Amino acid sequence: QVQLVESGGGLVQTGGSLRLSCAPSTYGGSVDAMSWYRQAPDSGRDLVATITDSGYITYGEFVEGRFTISRLKNTVYLQMNNLKPEDTAVYYCKFHLRYYGDYWGQGTQVTVSS
Repeated sequence: QVQLVESGGGLVQTGGSLRLSCAPSTYGGSVDAMSWYRQAPDSGRDLVATITDSGYITYGEFVEGRFTISRLKNTVYLQMNNLKPEDTAVYYCKFHLRYYGDYWGQGTQVTVSS
């Protein structure tokens, strides 16, 4: 069982920045893809960004150049700049492991005040 540990959420004012990180607590193998999702109250879970093991990156349309996903070994980061109140959500990381499937983090709350 792979456990992902997230950190970096919190409360920030509009226009502020936060950096999220996510790493597995017990897994040391390769990771095919690392992603961040978010879920606002009464909404579905939306893809924020994905980075593959080859470095291919995709972003959700709402990112609009404000967020940057990166990875270092088995840790994935999400740098979020120019945050807006509509970015308020619980942010989840997801790892796709070849042969083992998908694993999710526990979620970290991001709240942007206006």
